[in-house]
Amino acid sequence: MLLGGLSAEREVSEVSGRAVVLALRGLGYAVTPIEAGRDLADRLHDAHPDVVFNALHGRYGEDGCVQGLLEVAGIPYTGAGVLTSAIAMDKACSKTLWDAGGLSTPRWILVRDRRAPARLPMGLPVVVKPNCGGSSVGVTIVRKRTVLASAVRKAARFDPEVLIESYVPGAEVTVGILDGRSLGTLEIVAKGDFHSYEVKYTAGLEEFHLPARLPRATLTRIEKLAVDAHNALGGAFYSRVDLRVDGTRPYLIEMNTLPGLTALSYLPRIAVHAGVPFPALCERILDGATLGVQETRR
Repeated sequence: MLLGGLSAEREVSEVSGRAVVLALRGLGYAVTPIEAGRDLADRLHDAHPDVVFNALHGRYGEDGCVQGLLEVAGIPYTGAGVLTSAIAMDKACSKTLWDAGGLSTPRWILVRDRRAPARLPMGLPVVVKPNCGGSSVGVTIVRKRTVLASAVRKAARFDPEVLIESYVPGAEVTVGILDGRSLGTLEIVAKGDFHSYEVKYTAGLEEFHLPARLPRATLTRIEKLAVDAHNALGGAFYSRVDLRVDGTRPYLIEMNTLPGLTALSYLPRIAVHAGVPFPALCERILDGATLGVQETRR
């Protein structure tokens, strides 16, 4: 079990990892938690795991780096492979592929010099966020041009590349995907301006509606778009796709290849509603562990 890591989401990963350890041990599995640091290769060598359950979030753990290490070591692991992990972590790359495939996502630009652009190709409000990251770390909703520069600087503290995208009014929803199929759509209502890191990981600061309070036809459209987005980035055994819904039209925000597995996390809530208790969810994810690179020799 890999948990912790080197990203800004370390604490969330530790909580996810501990929850999965308890669930799998309860099912009779022998689980060894491994805190992921710069010595990870040595620790994996010493542990000799049959399979790795990857509960890391963010940089190094969710972006293909650890996946590449595990591929070289020949250790099957949970979650997406190297390429899908790297693409999904890079929001601009994800959105480029979605745009090319005709999948709706808010209009966006990428800033690489840590400075706010003199002109925006879209109107306000906009969302400013680190291009690579999660858990709403470094995210700001900008409604006044005067605060754009500070929002870019804030995001750049977590990633030198900063994504600016049109803010989509309406419902915020997320779709859980397991074994390539939708488990359902969760609507999240923040008790505050938006789903900041503090809101997401403080009990009582979010309101949940499952299924989302939207017409059946809209939910069908949302779930199809989410599965199409999942597949467009290479697919994986499981993921969580976040969207905004303006009226009846959904827009893709991002895909999480290693979504949180804490008591407050969205995917476990969706799974339970779909009839998959948390221990069963963990076991199914474990059963989906694989190696994505086929070894070839002359």
